[in-house]
Amino acid sequence: MDIKNSSSLKVLLTMASLIVVLAGIKAASGIVVPFLLSIFIAIACNPIIRRASEYRIPKLISVLLVILIIVIFGFMLAGLVGQSMNEFTLNLPNYKAQLANELAWVASQLSSLNIQIDRNQLLSYLDPGLAMNMASNLLTSLGSVMTNFFLILLTVVFMLFEADTVPKKVHIALADPAMKIQQVDKFLASVKNYLVIKTLISLLTGTLVGVVLYFMGLDHFMLWAVLAFLLNYIPNIGSILAAVPPVLLAFVQLGPAMAGAVALFYIALNTLMGNIIEPRFMGRGLGLSTLVVFLSLIFWGWLLGTVGMLLSVPLTMIVKIALESTEGGRWFAVLLGDGAETNAEKVTS
Repeated sequence: MDIKNSSSLKVLLTMASLIVVLAGIKAASGIVVPFLLSIFIAIACNPIIRRASEYRIPKLISVLLVILIIVIFGFMLAGLVGQSMNEFTLNLPNYKAQLANELAWVASQLSSLNIQIDRNQLLSYLDPGLAMNMASNLLTSLGSVMTNFFLILLTVVFMLFEADTVPKKVHIALADPAMKIQQVDKFLASVKNYLVIKTLISLLTGTLVGVVLYFMGLDHFMLWAVLAFLLNYIPNIGSILAAVPPVLLAFVQLGPAMAGAVALFYIALNTLMGNIIEPRFMGRGLGLSTLVVFLSLIFWGWLLGTVGMLLSVPLTMIVKIALESTEGGRWFAVLLGDGAETNAEKVTS
């Protein structure tokens, strides 16, 4: 009886401690989010610094070049997005008039099939301003984080300079380095590979979206390219959310046929990237089930906002690898996994 009570008390204390920690992280998200963003930017940039050192380029020069590229890319991105949002606001009355004409044609076609719809009600549901609201909400939430842009850059600089010594310090600080060094190395390698590959695939996705939408004649193609690049970091639903605004705008600006063409392009692109290219380079190295990836998207989005959604996969990987290194949390790490461990045990047995 005492053993059961002590076990129950231990579970209750663990849950209470976890709730307190999560409440503290959410309350301090204004500090935690820029710090996490700095960590992952440094992890993604560190391979470039290491490759530069192989060519005997001094670390100071390579770090400054990387930071310069980030600054230039950030200002270009902010300028393009701001210009696109201003142009969209100016063109919004024309889009609404075009949408009314398109819906009138749709209503007439449906009435010929004895399907009656309220055009005004449908117009209220398909307000073209919704396309920009989805994009602006994401970019505004990211913009609030990037108000600490200088602090993030400064933190990234120091992290890049300390990148070579941090693993050694962690190994020395661990109480049982022989057991945990592999876990630390596994975590660093997994997160680095994920961020690097995901960034390259997101860049390719955004570039293809911008080029194809430009040749289709869709307005604000650069904005939709940036949106595709950012939302590609969000697993499962990110690519779907990135397709909604340009498809709606194509329906308003170019007509139903071109809207269907834009939708087919996004479906083909997401199929190519998500089912062929990304699995080929990433493989099953993440070790997370699809359900866990989706639930982590919701959880980290609630806890840390938009940045938490973008970083939901690497953050969940951190939790899983940390749990694997403890006796009490190993069972939960198995639940987070994709079943590869259990399949391997069946094969060996």
